[in-house]
Amino acid sequence: LAVAAIPEGLPAIVTLVLAMGVQKMIKRNAIVRRLPAVETLGCATVICSDKTGTLTENKMSLTSMYYNRKVIKFKPEIDDSQFDKIMNITALCNEARLKEKEKKGPLTRIRNIFTGDTTPDLIGDPTDIAFLEALYKSGKTVSELKESNTVIKKEPFDSSRKRMTILVEKKNGGKELWIKGAPEVIMSLCNYIEIEGQVRRLTSELKDEITRANDSMANQGLRVLAVAYKQVRRRFRGGLKEQENDLVLLGLTGLIDPPREEAYEAVRRCKNAGIRPIMITGDHKVTAGVIARKLGIIDRHDKIVTGKEVEAMSDNKLRDIVEGVNVFARINPEDKLRIVRALKDNGEVVAMTGDGVNDAPALKEAHIGVAMGLNGTDVTREVSSLILSDDNFATIIAAIEEGRKIYNNIRKFIRYLLSCNVGELLAIFMGITMGLPIPLIPIQILWVNLVTDGLPALALGMDEDSDDVMERDPRDPDESIFSHGMVYRIISQGLLIGVNTILVYLIALYQLHLDMNTARTMAFSTLVFSQLFFVFSCRSEENPFWSESIFSSIYLIGAVFISTVMQLAVIYFPFFSRIFQTEVLNLEQWFIVIVLSIWSTVFLELIHTKLFNR
Repeated sequence: LAVAAIPEGLPAIVTLVLAMGVQKMIKRNAIVRRLPAVETLGCATVICSDKTGTLTENKMSLTSMYYNRKVIKFKPEIDDSQFDKIMNITALCNEARLKEKEKKGPLTRIRNIFTGDTTPDLIGDPTDIAFLEALYKSGKTVSELKESNTVIKKEPFDSSRKRMTILVEKKNGGKELWIKGAPEVIMSLCNYIEIEGQVRRLTSELKDEITRANDSMANQGLRVLAVAYKQVRRRFRGGLKEQENDLVLLGLTGLIDPPREEAYEAVRRCKNAGIRPIMITGDHKVTAGVIARKLGIIDRHDKIVTGKEVEAMSDNKLRDIVEGVNVFARINPEDKLRIVRALKDNGEVVAMTGDGVNDAPALKEAHIGVAMGLNGTDVTREVSSLILSDDNFATIIAAIEEGRKIYNNIRKFIRYLLSCNVGELLAIFMGITMGLPIPLIPIQILWVNLVTDGLPALALGMDEDSDDVMERDPRDPDESIFSHGMVYRIISQGLLIGVNTILVYLIALYQLHLDMNTARTMAFSTLVFSQLFFVFSCRSEENPFWSESIFSSIYLIGAVFISTVMQLAVIYFPFFSRIFQTEVLNLEQWFIVIVLSIWSTVFLELIHTKLFNR
């Protein structure tokens, strides 16, 4: 009786279902590092995602340039000294590199002529790769460029500085500072501009003109970077940062990174699931807005907040505005942490993506930290709960979908196991209180636990949830697993299973006047088959079992079939029947068992349909 009362298989089944769910997520490119994250995924109300690589293809290409006071389309065959300067600076002020040593032999050159493939394999930031690819398309190589321009010092790109700087020594011995970065940052460091080979003072009129060109390129969804330089003394004290002033602006470059095709559908599903997608990017406000509108994250008139505005806000002010803003542009990693905290203070369950070292605090603070598997750092992977092996926003939605399914399946088999255990307990208890001979002997009670609590419960954990799982709002993380009428369902079904068992036992003893072993066999079979029929009712909390095909779950059909065979074996095989003290039942007796086993499930489904408006 104690074994019947305690769902001893529950911890094992929960663990197996979680493990199998994690395997499903891996197949969908989501690697779960911490099992509790599987449950938390189903509660997510907000996804804070970067733009580049997650919502976009992360395949940058140089398409436009602004210099000599006009915007032109990038063409490798352009023959212009200022064009060459821009190409040289963007290629050397660059941290992308070749995957293997560059080959410059005659056979390679001949092969490239015939194949048209002059671009080597590159690794690094997609923006830097795009500049190197543009250089190779124009017929130059990095190695050739370095022969006449030696990089002496380097100040790598930093998300807070939003620029990269190098010190170059030219062949004639002169030294120049080369720099590329965010247009508004570079322009603030420039006092001059080069136009048609002439260096002129950067006036407010020229600044307005450059700003308009920047906005025009950004309105096309381009990532815009400014390029500048400065001649420096052969010897100077201090680091490169101290020399970042009085620069000469060369021009602007525009790179396209189109949205992923699957991102459109992913954003739509995200919203339908009651989850708010928030884009947090380091890109220009206009560029971020264009991509966000294309994907449906924001509408035309929705507000976009910049990093400078976030920095100027108090925590209380940020907490007030964060509920109405879905795009943050020019954001520093430190700002991401504040945004996550503000969302959490407002009661949101936050998933946060990141790839850089500086993103680690925000990922750790979020309920679900999501690291990039392709371009992410080891630090972000270490603090994350989930890793995207394809860096794709759609994979986050797939992981949330699987997380919801896993949680729903856990509810299914908890309902099933506890209802069955209550039924077994009540059957024995009612038999004792009514003064009847014990309706089930100990080995039969143990057998019921083996036949009904094992395979069918596990099959429920592997069941495919209904197609509308991503059409429902996220569940409350504080919600009990027994919410939404679960306790009522467990008790009512358990009560009817127990009543069925005793009713069949009474009919066998006092109506049909059968011997004790045959009466127990009927009660024993009724208890087993009541539970096996009931398992189909547990597949859905929203719809009655007859509204779904019973053949849609091959695992459940297989589990019920095996359990049925096992139950028939202890009745019809003499070796087992002696051990279990069972007798062969005739058609009339089986009819009573089957009818009473089915009616309770059908009756309660009708009641639940009425009560819960299913």
